[in-house]
Amino acid sequence: MTKRQQVLYLWLAEGALDTETIGWAFHDGTDGDGPQLPDEEPPYVSGLAALQDGWFLMQSPSPLALHPGTEHEVSYLVNEFIFERRIDI
Repeated sequence: MTKRQQVLYLWLAEGALDTETIGWAFHDGTDGDGPQLPDEEPPYVSGLAALQDGWFLMQSPSPLALHPGTEHEVSYLVNEFIFERRIDI
């Protein structure tokens, strides 16, 4: 048996795992042979829900220092959590 990795990025509304998912990306190293996630809606309502389903947290966001006057600037989504699971193929 070979292990393959699936990676899930969840962008949450705030920096806590129990806040709402506002964006996501899924990368499947199993070439579709592992469990799949829905395309149309967030796969999990929060990061905590992903943990409860067996995903392992690899990285959580570092605190971002906000500077006065930058509140309305457009940038990347800051509350990015990265999860992984390994699938036997």
